[in-house]
Amino acid sequence: MSPGWYLRRLSRMGPREVAGRAGDVLRKRRWRKEFTTPAAATWLPRRGFAPVPALPEVPADAVKRLVETADELMAGRGEYFGVPREDLVAPDWSADPKTGRRAPEDVYTFDIAYRSEDVVGDIKQLWEPSRHQHLTVLAAAYALTGDERYATRVAEHLRSWWAANPPLHGVHWVSGIELGVRLLSWVWVRRLLDGWAGAPALFEDNPGALAQIWHHQRWLAAFRSRGSSANNHVIAETAGQLAAASAFAWFPQSVGWRAEAMRALDEHLRANTFDSGLNRELATEYHGLVLELGLAGALEARAAGVAVPESTWLVLARMCDALAAVVDAALHPPRQGDADDGHGLVVDGAGTHRWGSLLATGDVLFGRRDWWPTVEGTDVRTPLLAALADDLADDLEVTAARPAERPTHFADAGLTVLRTARGTGEIWCRCDGGPHGFLSIAAHAHADALSVEVRHDGVDVLADPGTYCYHGQPGWRSYFRSTLGHNTLELDGRDQSTSGGPFLWTRHARTTVLRVDDSRWSAEHDGYATGGKPATHRRTVTLDRGELHITDDVHGRSEHACRLSYHLGPAIEVELDGTTARLTWPGHTAELHLPAGLDWSAHRGETNPPLGWYSPGFGRREPAWTVLGSGRVRGGDTLLTLLRFDV
Repeated sequence: MSPGWYLRRLSRMGPREVAGRAGDVLRKRRWRKEFTTPAAATWLPRRGFAPVPALPEVPADAVKRLVETADELMAGRGEYFGVPREDLVAPDWSADPKTGRRAPEDVYTFDIAYRSEDVVGDIKQLWEPSRHQHLTVLAAAYALTGDERYATRVAEHLRSWWAANPPLHGVHWVSGIELGVRLLSWVWVRRLLDGWAGAPALFEDNPGALAQIWHHQRWLAAFRSRGSSANNHVIAETAGQLAAASAFAWFPQSVGWRAEAMRALDEHLRANTFDSGLNRELATEYHGLVLELGLAGALEARAAGVAVPESTWLVLARMCDALAAVVDAALHPPRQGDADDGHGLVVDGAGTHRWGSLLATGDVLFGRRDWWPTVEGTDVRTPLLAALADDLADDLEVTAARPAERPTHFADAGLTVLRTARGTGEIWCRCDGGPHGFLSIAAHAHADALSVEVRHDGVDVLADPGTYCYHGQPGWRSYFRSTLGHNTLELDGRDQSTSGGPFLWTRHARTTVLRVDDSRWSAEHDGYATGGKPATHRRTVTLDRGELHITDDVHGRSEHACRLSYHLGPAIEVELDGTTARLTWPGHTAELHLPAGLDWSAHRGETNPPLGWYSPGFGRREPAWTVLGSGRVRGGDTLLTLLRFDV
């Protein structure tokens, strides 16, 4: 990163964080000598492992999906962030198939410029297979079928990874979230392989495995994320360490590691979650990741007899309630903020509904509220966690603190869902009137204040385009985070909030919700209040049966260049005629009546500059229509948009 980035990043830290990071730098220098002579791991003379008391019954279709995915992995096939792999029989853990580069292996981990594609390739392509979540899938396939081929392949991959990645060597030791998630995977691999005769020799009777597990936990105890970085990363770090110190209680330090990790997980789950239950990063996929990580860590501790604070369970229950409240008719939550397809624990096959699975798990662990949507699908994870939980719901008293009716407005998060059920399907509208992001850097936020996201029976109509990438493609990263890249109003060619880097915002727009009820929402933000032509953008959204009305008002004394974007989902086709856009998708039509006074144009799949794209998942993008209005507005001007369904 440039010197300017470091100065901007430093400006977002407090004195305590600066002091802590200075201590990290000194520790990394001291640990450099361990690059050639690693610290000696010590372990207790008696070792063992507590598996799931009894393997639960898993629905047949969930087992079928799992086995099909496991068989693809056995054939060496998989996909990471849109890049197909056919080398997974014996992976090269340092090779990036996307760029063709190999990351340095025999280099001290903290000397590697891991954000540079020129040095390591696409770091996400390296890190994701090394989370070993494909191994939890194979181990689950062994547990449910008894086929030892799956167990043997897991053992081959673990021994290969341990040999290729000694402590403090290469890119897989540089980020705490990777170590934490990997520890969770190893805990579940060991549990799911418990019926296999080779499991003890692979883990507790294997000095190499013991050293790896010890060094992972020692690293996490030394370099926990702090201050402005204490977001989902610290949840992964503490959940992974708690799970490992509970399940692999094989070391003299295990008791201390476990106690500190339990304290820290409880603290940071509360800090990362609004009282309403939504994740403070306001990036929905990280809500799912944090919920998965928190459940896995807390359940592991409980299974080991560790006292889990009631506050931990309450946060996790509220997160389940919040998820149940915001999903649409297809059980999909908002596409808000960053999303990188990260999971805390994977034991299911491809095609399993992630959000339905989480709601099913919440139902078993905490009990569903009467207003929760019905989950029709099946999964493997829910019965496995339920077996580990051992009637958790009977021991908890969190019901009184949970909502008795389905919330529509989350005041602390500034998220409102307007919805109406019609004969042709549900109309669902998410309105954004919340904080810009979490902590001083708002790492995973987008410049999307007052944006809307509209679906018809689960189909994206006015869509949030998504994320697409993090590192290596700054132009695309900027576009997908920009105000222009969302369904809101841009003034004078600038974003509402100011970016200082790919995970850094140096100025945050402040949003105020003015009115909200079952059918109407109104809010304003101050993102354009600074500079030579200050202005305030106010938006009102009304959902009245089959019609959505959007009113944009600009308050100020100056004239402004403006652009108003409406990004359509990938299933939507559009015919633009002046200020009327006719939208069609299978079985349905709608008309988008656009504000007069702006020049309207339709864009799809443009690259210079980017416009007209939708990212269905990290590393993937596809062309989709964007309807863009350009012109000028003065203070006091009003822009009216009407979206009418099934015309």
